[in-house]
Amino acid sequence: MNEKVKGIKKEEKGKGEKGKEKWKREERGRERKGLYKIPYLLICEVWLLYICAMQRCDGVTSTGGCHIPGGNISGYLDQFGDLVIGGTFPIHVKRIYSETDFTSKPEDLKCQLLEARSYQMMQAFVFTLEEINKNPDLLPNITLGFQIYDTCTVVRRAAEGTLWMLSGGEPSVPNYHCGEEGTLAGIVGDSGSTCSILMAEILSLYRYPQISYFSTIPLLSNRNLFPSFFRTVPSDTFQTRGLAEIILYFGWTWVGLLASDNDYGQLGIQVVKQEIVQAGACVAFIETIMTGQPNSGAPRIINVIKDSLAKVVLVLSSDSDFMPVVEELARQNITGKIWIASESWSTSILLNKEKFQPVLMGTIGFAIHWGQMPGFVEHLNNLHPSKFPTDHFLLEFWEKTFSCKWTNLHTRVDGILNQTNNECIGDEKLENAMTNVDLRITFNVYTAVYTFAWAIQNLLQCVPGKGPFLNGTCANISSLHPWQLLHYIKIVDFETKDKNHIFFDDKGDPPALYDIVNWQLSSTGSMEQKIVGRYDSSLPEGTRMKINNADIVWSTETPQSKCSPSCPLGSRKATIPGKPRCCFKCIQCPKGEIANVTDAVDCQKCSWDTWPNTQQDMCLPRIIEFLSYNESMGISLATLSIVSSLIPIGALRIFIHYNTTPIVRANNWSLSCLLLIALFFCFLSSLAFIGYPDSEKCLLRQVAFGLAFTLCISCVLAKTITVVIAFKATKPGTRLRRWTGGKLSYSVIVICVLIQISICLTWLFYSPPFPENDTQTPSGVIILNCNEGSPFAFWVMLGYLGLLATVSFIVAFLARRLPDSFNEAKYITFSMLAFLCVWISFIPATLSSRGKYTVAMEIFAILSSSWAIVVCIFLPKCFIILFRPHLNVRQNLIRKVFDQSRTSEFYP
Repeated sequence: MNEKVKGIKKEEKGKGEKGKEKWKREERGRERKGLYKIPYLLICEVWLLYICAMQRCDGVTSTGGCHIPGGNISGYLDQFGDLVIGGTFPIHVKRIYSETDFTSKPEDLKCQLLEARSYQMMQAFVFTLEEINKNPDLLPNITLGFQIYDTCTVVRRAAEGTLWMLSGGEPSVPNYHCGEEGTLAGIVGDSGSTCSILMAEILSLYRYPQISYFSTIPLLSNRNLFPSFFRTVPSDTFQTRGLAEIILYFGWTWVGLLASDNDYGQLGIQVVKQEIVQAGACVAFIETIMTGQPNSGAPRIINVIKDSLAKVVLVLSSDSDFMPVVEELARQNITGKIWIASESWSTSILLNKEKFQPVLMGTIGFAIHWGQMPGFVEHLNNLHPSKFPTDHFLLEFWEKTFSCKWTNLHTRVDGILNQTNNECIGDEKLENAMTNVDLRITFNVYTAVYTFAWAIQNLLQCVPGKGPFLNGTCANISSLHPWQLLHYIKIVDFETKDKNHIFFDDKGDPPALYDIVNWQLSSTGSMEQKIVGRYDSSLPEGTRMKINNADIVWSTETPQSKCSPSCPLGSRKATIPGKPRCCFKCIQCPKGEIANVTDAVDCQKCSWDTWPNTQQDMCLPRIIEFLSYNESMGISLATLSIVSSLIPIGALRIFIHYNTTPIVRANNWSLSCLLLIALFFCFLSSLAFIGYPDSEKCLLRQVAFGLAFTLCISCVLAKTITVVIAFKATKPGTRLRRWTGGKLSYSVIVICVLIQISICLTWLFYSPPFPENDTQTPSGVIILNCNEGSPFAFWVMLGYLGLLATVSFIVAFLARRLPDSFNEAKYITFSMLAFLCVWISFIPATLSSRGKYTVAMEIFAILSSSWAIVVCIFLPKCFIILFRPHLNVRQNLIRKVFDQSRTSEFYP
């Protein structure tokens, strides 16, 4: 304004004296108008101060007293006191929908359908205040009043009621308190989480304490957003985990989710989904109850439920929001579903009706833990309109309870006339009708009011100088600030009459304790919610939930809810591309693996000492297999080895007894005796392969076998060389005469044996054999055998024996035409040929057999090759000695030699 005036002055000065005079006249007019305006503003201020003083306002405005226009405040009940505690309750659960075209003033929101449980919650609020006021030990000389407001489950009314309580009168004016009596201490409410969020956002601005009795949304635990919010009901964080545990407990993997379109439903359903998916189940569908629509979208929801394979549906909603869906289910006769109830409707009286029994029978869910309120039932039974004439809710409750209508009273609740035709006479008895008194949520209201009382009690007991506020000061009850009481509510800690411990954690939440209830028919034929278990979040994980299955009654015989049939034992699940993981096909476990649970994700391998059974559902102990003396094969082979070892001993005794006879002396008697002894050890070496394969036996058995046969074959080779040299040395002028005698024979034996000893010692030193458990070959068997340590060394040892046998065979074959009477070459040829055939056959037989059969094959090869030498070399001689003694004379031997000499002249 000053700038404008200066601009005008500057402009007028340039117009001469005439302009100056005109400017002065206009300036004086503007000054007179300003002088008149000042008294006008002062008068307005004084008038506003007077009005607010008459209404005991806490503040004034200098803007002309403007406020937000609003409708008439209705649906409330109040009672004054030294301190006032507000309470919001959804006493009505339905409202009338009206079209708004904004061509006229919108109608006030009208509520209908009084809900009995909500009215009981409101009466619990009143009952608790009366009980505290009558208690001389709690808040003496302090009377608590109340302000009750019906939110009608509408966010708008929750905000309206909050501002009404803060303003203290009608109409509500933001930032002003025009109440006549009592200071507002705080508010108990609301029931719905969405309403509580809105209320908490308003109340947190002024730090008014708010204690909800039924708002469970986890968001309200955020202290940064809601610093003054508390609740006596557990947070949904615990409930959602528990609901997911219930789903897994009963093996339901294909579950539908249904939630209301408010914060409680939408935020809660996301947490539930996360918990369910993390727990291993799958979500078949997620549907929303559209509370803003007249039918809440029930037909669409029913179609989804009918088309889905899910037999289990989890519902996060209030009973009033869920009721349109239940009504549509009952109308279409949709049965056979298992409903999982959140605590907001698990104990609903609204849904506990006979027409809903086929739909909701078998429902299981969480319920707020049952608490005791001594005297509350009597308080409800003593209610009568004549005692509480100002309680218009009681008139409607009376009409609803007894299905009657007051004809002498023009009962009108929020503009909705009661349409009941029966007349109420006032003689009805509530004790006959109050059969369903819910002490779950009402107990939360009870503890919420007592929380305020004990916080105020602690505030009154503050000692000046030791107080919690600045410089140790205490709060003054006559000028109480809301943030001062908020401090005491944070640290409140008390016990109710039934010894329930009440306190809050740093998020404003109480301990979580739920009852698990099942909807089933009572003895009277009505539905009841029977407690079948409990969930306690304070217990260790895995022990929090306890359910008594015997007490549960289902609507179907065996409730199942799966996308695919369960995979039986012995098979595993395989995902189907493009499908959720709960939709799968079953695949048999691979060989050697098992699945001992249904719907196994992976098959498990058995431990090394076990093996799957035929069904592949369990591991059986493996049979320990080795060639034992306790089985028929081991006994047979051991007996054969021992009996066979007696044959060379018998032959040795014959040779010793007949050592002077020509046939014994003619074939190097000493070498024959040494060969028989070697054969005795060859037969006995097979016993080292029978029995438990311990370390000592594994070290010795192949070495013993190799050395015994080396000695045996060396003797055969020495006998063959001796025969050849003996006949070649008879020729005149030969140099072989000096090699005749025993030195050459024994030198051959010693050299051959020393070579084999060096091979065996090298084998035992660098890579000795050791016991081994073979679990890879046949099924269900642990083969105990001896690992050769170095297969190369084993085959070198065996190859050396083959080399000696081959040399013996070749030498004997070349000497086969020498005179029979002095020649063993033919017999040695046949024995070595049999020896080589046996061990050549042993190689493929070993590769094609496993376990004890491989050992048996080696024993058989040892016995067969030993028998080949005994039969081919010693059996003819012993037969002549014992049964043809007339042939064992020198004359006969000389004649044979002579005849063969003559024959050789004609047959070179």
